[in-house]
Amino acid sequence: MRVTEVLSKGERTREAVLARAVEEAARIGVGGLTIGSLAAATGMSKSGLYAHFGSKESLQLAVLEAAGAEFATSVVVPALSAPRGLERLRTLVDLWLTCGRRRQPGGCLIVKAGAELDDQPGAVRDHLRGMHARLADSLERVVAGAIATGELAPTTDTARFASDVYAVMLGFYHSYRLLEDPQAEERTRAAIEALIAASRPDRAPHDLPTTPDPPSSAS
Repeated sequence: MRVTEVLSKGERTREAVLARAVEEAARIGVGGLTIGSLAAATGMSKSGLYAHFGSKESLQLAVLEAAGAEFATSVVVPALSAPRGLERLRTLVDLWLTCGRRRQPGGCLIVKAGAELDDQPGAVRDHLRGMHARLADSLERVVAGAIATGELAPTTDTARFASDVYAVMLGFYHSYRLLEDPQAEERTRAAIEALIAASRPDRAPHDLPTTPDPPSSAS
């Protein structure tokens, strides 16, 4: 009984510290987050934090996982409970936009870390790449579901469609936060609907973009 209580308290403490660590990493960067900087931010001793994380690298990995878990809990998992097909895709976008609108300290750590770590090889960068890859895979499966329901054409390239959705959502983050564009959300939704319209199964041949014939050369 006592052991269970101690473990439960330790787990609660670790979760609280990780939540603060995510905020600090978003503010100063994942690379700037150390046992020492977190100790200063939380008022905990370095030895106490080492007991929880063991090293700077382990702390940074744990912070990325915590940020990813928060995104999954807020966006991906609820979206997967929506009916398969375009409703699920649109629900995912809705939840993603809601997440992006939250002016939480430092904004989305996963987006910021992508720019910060893209040219810093190592275990932390590799871990972040894996997280982005898993999200891309989830997007592909959502798109594949819309193909299976007949709402998107069977010729739809799931990887390309998912990549386009990802690019649109990253563009929203940039426009909404940095540029403070009041039309950021409206434009994002329009871009997603344009992707859907371009891949609908009933799209007529004359709807497809055409390439002009090259000028004929005089004989």
